[in-house]
Amino acid sequence: MATTQEAKSKGKLLLDSVRYLNWQSLLAAAIIAALLVVLLVQAVRDPGQFVSQLLVGITNGAIIALIALGYTLVYGIVELINFAHGDNFMIGSFVGVTVLSGAFLGLGLFAPVTANSGTGLKIVGVLLALFVAMGACGLLNVAIERVAYKPLRNAPRLAVLITAIGMSFILQNVGLVWKGSSQISFPSLISDGNALAAFTDAVSYRWKDLFVVLVTIPLLLSLSYFIRSTRQGKAMRAVAQDKEAAAMMGINVNRTISVTFLLGGILAGASGVMFGLFNGTTVFDLGFRQGLFAFTAAVLGGIGNLTGAVVGGILIGVIGSMTDQYIGVRWTDVAIFTVLILVLVFRPRGLLGDRSAVQGGGGE
Repeated sequence: MATTQEAKSKGKLLLDSVRYLNWQSLLAAAIIAALLVVLLVQAVRDPGQFVSQLLVGITNGAIIALIALGYTLVYGIVELINFAHGDNFMIGSFVGVTVLSGAFLGLGLFAPVTANSGTGLKIVGVLLALFVAMGACGLLNVAIERVAYKPLRNAPRLAVLITAIGMSFILQNVGLVWKGSSQISFPSLISDGNALAAFTDAVSYRWKDLFVVLVTIPLLLSLSYFIRSTRQGKAMRAVAQDKEAAAMMGINVNRTISVTFLLGGILAGASGVMFGLFNGTTVFDLGFRQGLFAFTAAVLGGIGNLTGAVVGGILIGVIGSMTDQYIGVRWTDVAIFTVLILVLVFRPRGLLGDRSAVQGGGGE
């Protein structure tokens, strides 16, 4: 008798849960449908402006995706949320502006690159800033792992998480001491003119936007090739699946983890320079906001999933751009995190599932 009553109670509870989820699903579908209708109306009313905002959103999303890849790479290998990653991105922007200003290493070895410089000097300056920032942030990330995270590898996760937050504050204060609390202007090296002017004047797409895309795509393709096809990439996949088994097969786990942090730092350095050139400024607390968006992108796409990080970054960039244009800048953060909450409520593992980063693909 008791067993029958217990079964009925469980059945009723299950039915109530299904009904509750149905209401949740209907509410989410209604919200998404309303947003799509609003966007469709705007697209019909002014298609040129709509396409322009869409392209800007994709460009912003590409920068966010690069930062998010650093989060998701590290999580895929050691299951650590490296909260210092956003501030490493800020350090990358500081290194970039230092190189471009001619104050590299404080020795004045390079002439400042300005808007009036020749095209060749601009290209050399941008490439030099990118490579120096990528190298500096990569090595900084490896140093952070060796000093702060490696000794705590077998400690409770809370200890490592608090350490990561502490490293974030340390890097933020390094930036404050280095460049001060005021915004720093990047040299205006890339034209604000319309890159699509030869095809149409209805769509506005700056050369700066095109530059971000042209740098981001090779970086993403190179990372994908490295992880899928190289010996070290295969070692990363093995360590992500089972550290003990990988060590038994002769893989150097410590070196593999260091390479992962190196790659994450390289991406942070590149995205820092691109962000500065794209937006024209940087500041010591930049890493907190952009790092939060990037972490959100990684969770949205599926933490630990390379493709998910890119999809999440592009999605956040587009949502932010559309909200800025059609709702208001003050509502941008609300819109982004509302979408995140909806996704986590109905798909807690993210849009593409939280598989190992080094496996790349979506699904569960």
